[in-house]
Amino acid sequence: MNPSFEIGPVHVGAGRLFLIAGPCVIESESHARSMAESIQRIASDLAIPYIFKASYDKANRTSVKSFRGPGLKEGTRILAQIAQDTGLPILTDVHEAGHCEVAAEAVDILQIPAFLCRQTDLLVAAGRTGRAVNIKKGQFVAPADMSHGLEKVHSTGNERVFLTERGSSFGYNNLVVDFRSLAIMRNLAPVVFDATHSVQQPSAANGVSGGEPEFIPLLARAAVAAGIDGLFLEVHDDPANAKSDGANALDLKLLKPLLEKLLAIQSASGQAS
Repeated sequence: MNPSFEIGPVHVGAGRLFLIAGPCVIESESHARSMAESIQRIASDLAIPYIFKASYDKANRTSVKSFRGPGLKEGTRILAQIAQDTGLPILTDVHEAGHCEVAAEAVDILQIPAFLCRQTDLLVAAGRTGRAVNIKKGQFVAPADMSHGLEKVHSTGNERVFLTERGSSFGYNNLVVDFRSLAIMRNLAPVVFDATHSVQQPSAANGVSGGEPEFIPLLARAAVAAGIDGLFLEVHDDPANAKSDGANALDLKLLKPLLEKLLAIQSASGQAS
């Protein structure tokens, strides 16, 4: 596994579980701030290092009618303000190489969406910013083949890269998690498990994604037992009315009890530092 590194106060790959969590997309400045502060309080109570995530633009939605977010300029302004006010490290998606430098001025981690994990220009542009890069494994990519995406970022001299598992396509409108992928990719780089996108049912709800959020705790428990560095969760205070990915989001009120169980599993497995 690659050497561990730091993103602000968060140690990535150091054996201590960290959390990446927040709404799928920035719905408004007040909502994003409220979610960041609410999750921060929970993470602080449990002493879990926390990174806030939200997207300024969801450019890969199925339907042209889907809500995409406030856009690059306004979205990065909001994220920068949340970072300043809370002290939290911030993660956001980038979909275009031309967005990387602008986004990097506002956030600590540039995330490469799963559908774009092989896009050379995007990976190289993200790497050149010097920011940490999270590459989400494509639903169509074998875990060992993520070495090629890593190599593209490393070619820029940027070694601050981690990988995220979010399930693999299994027939139409369904994903399945092969937990062997966590061990395979962890030999390449620090690994995060995305327990919310892994229960997504892509494009299964008439142009938008469905989901089975009742399985989030099960998959998260299995991933922590298998050995991961970080956990990724899309969290919302009102999933039924979320503007993006509500069908597979974890309800905010369920976050603390889930994290308590996951910390107990990590401790019992002897993986906690």
